[in-house]
Amino acid sequence: MSGLANRAETRRIVLTISFILVLSLAACTSNDRIAGYIHYRINYNPTTLDPALIVDVTGGLIAAKIFNGLVRLNEKLEVMPDLAESWSLSPDATTYTFYLRKDARFSNGRSLSAADVKYSFERILDPGGKSPHTWILDKISGAREFMNGKSDEVSGIRVSGPYTIQLVLERPFSPFLNLLTMTAAYVVPKEDVRKWGDDFGTHPVGSGPFCLTQWKHNNHLLLARNADYFGGIAKNMGIRYRIIPEDLTAITEFELGNLDVISVPASEYRRIKNTVAYENLVASIEGINTYYLGFNCSRPPFDNIRARRAVSSAIDRKRILETFYEGRGRLAHGPIPDILRRWEAPAPPDYDPVTAKKLIDAAGLKGKKIQFYITADPEVVDIAEIVQFYLQSAGLSVTIKQLEWSSYKAAINNGEADMFWISWWADYPDPENFLFPLFHSSNHGPSGNRTRYTNKSVDDLIEAGQKSADMKKRDHYYLLAERAIVEDMPWVFFWHKTDITVRQAALRNYRLYPIYSMDKGLEVSF
Repeated sequence: MSGLANRAETRRIVLTISFILVLSLAACTSNDRIAGYIHYRINYNPTTLDPALIVDVTGGLIAAKIFNGLVRLNEKLEVMPDLAESWSLSPDATTYTFYLRKDARFSNGRSLSAADVKYSFERILDPGGKSPHTWILDKISGAREFMNGKSDEVSGIRVSGPYTIQLVLERPFSPFLNLLTMTAAYVVPKEDVRKWGDDFGTHPVGSGPFCLTQWKHNNHLLLARNADYFGGIAKNMGIRYRIIPEDLTAITEFELGNLDVISVPASEYRRIKNTVAYENLVASIEGINTYYLGFNCSRPPFDNIRARRAVSSAIDRKRILETFYEGRGRLAHGPIPDILRRWEAPAPPDYDPVTAKKLIDAAGLKGKKIQFYITADPEVVDIAEIVQFYLQSAGLSVTIKQLEWSSYKAAINNGEADMFWISWWADYPDPENFLFPLFHSSNHGPSGNRTRYTNKSVDDLIEAGQKSADMKKRDHYYLLAERAIVEDMPWVFFWHKTDITVRQAALRNYRLYPIYSMDKGLEVSF
């Protein structure tokens, strides 16, 4: 497979030459900065900033600056107070009572109360709403009756005072507090949701440390610091997220000083790492994520497990990780990241092109045309072309279809693709976060299970783990569920990416977080 290494090297050379040309053309451009603002790059225009509708990491990391939930994660990945100063749990582990802080205000000036929490949570569960996140709150007593239109409110959400709210669960549910740290559990003001209607996602109002002041679509978003934030004023004036799809442009803008931090793309990793000027400015963190090739398990050809095994055996994931990806991650052995797994890792099939060809012949797939959907991200395009090379070598005919982010999400949520490339990043540090939304049969489509994988035994194991308060028993159920998933292979499990960034020397207090919602943007400054 020496062709793979040569291919990656050739692309690096082309990108380097292109970079030099662009840099020389851009050398005379003016400084594109706003004084006092931190300048970040994002790869694409967010679809929405409405917490009820956000389904991607980019939307989630921006929303974390604008909104708050009852609780959040601290640096040790423990649940800590946010809007709630404290909480208690009943002896039977079904009733949480949250005591809200009294100094939290929305950026429209109004005080935030327990009634806002009730409104926000019922909005997620509203049968007339469009939220794909009902699974986060549907364990609350009365939620299903409300979702089915059989009641006007959720009986298990009880406001017992201006700053006290109870959440009563149908039965004990061990991940519940972790679920409340998620984007969908952020609190929103009713008056602004009603004022903007479907456009609330582009005019978000929250209680967080920043407020959205401008969104120039496909160009940038501006967040100004909120001087009235209950957690203290940010040390920077604001944040500018510049939307730059092309890695080459982002690198150029960083080296011109127009961006303060960027994730280092694969094509530039070796050069950045070996540049003396960046020696102490490159940072990394092992990400809690899984990158995968997903199959549409609901229709031919990938409703056939032999077809899925054939594709998995045809791709040398380890070699791609070590060559093209420059070792910037850990090989995945299943859906659950190694950081969260407390049991022996499963063993997906090794690279075996001979077996792959036999399986393709046996499944009648030789020459079969496969639609492979991806985003237009240059790094993803490179990986897709490598996967295409492997699969064509094994006898499959693969057509790559590139779409911009919103269209891509809609297509894979609707089951249009035969297979697709995507990743899942932790919302909270629990193996359950890599099982229930992604593989439970109740979550087909935008809720997370985009492969439309269905296995009743796996459903039962995940639910048993969710209901268990005993950590050892939970882990046992999750171990069995993960092994069954790896056996069924709705994904090809690629890697857990290590996030690598480079920053400007003038930037202070910048740090990486393992989960996107943890970064409130308060400390970073110049």
